Amino acid sequence: MTIILMRHGKPDHRATGRQSVQALADWCEAYDQSQVSDGPPPRSVAIARQATVVVCSPLPRAQSSLSQLGLQPQEIDALFSEVEVPLLRSGALELPTVCWLALLRLLWFCGYAGEAESLQHARGRASAAAERLIAHSQRGTVLLLGHGIMNKMIARELRKRGWQAEKHASSRHWSSAIYHRPFI
Repeated sequence: MTIILMRHGKPDHRATGRQSVQALADWCEAYDQSQVSDGPPPRSVAIARQATVVVCSPLPRAQSSLSQLGLQPQEIDALFSEVEVPLLRSGALELPTVCWLALLRLLWFCGYAGEAESLQHARGRASAAAERLIAHSQRGTVLLLGHGIMNKMIARELRKRGWQAEKHASSRHWSSAIYHRPFI
């Protein structure tokens, strides 16, 4: 039994310029609606084609990545969606988008969630996602077309359950992590 966690392709929404907190909120909303701007490398296509069961996040960048691979999902569920970036309520400070994203993600890992999902809740969701993928693996190789942070959190849950990594998760677009069921 094998579970493949693949990250979506490069979104067609760029992080450019300096932004206020409000402008960043608008940017994040547009990012969540973005498609992908690139096609998968041959290695990703070959890995994805091994799947018997295909599941996907409902976010457009994940679904359009699956389309680029020429695959149709058997399941689309928000359980596999990326964790939202927590936003600050107000402020006149303007920073480059990439700085905002890094700062806010760091704050999230330190416990700040604002109105976004907390780290504790995201860990619980990752645990439930791992269980769902393990259940799907009873029918064959599973491909999850998902997102960077959530895929890493799911990978951590698979390792806790004894699944062995053939290939670990990366943050690059189209990267994949491959896990095999323990044989004991």
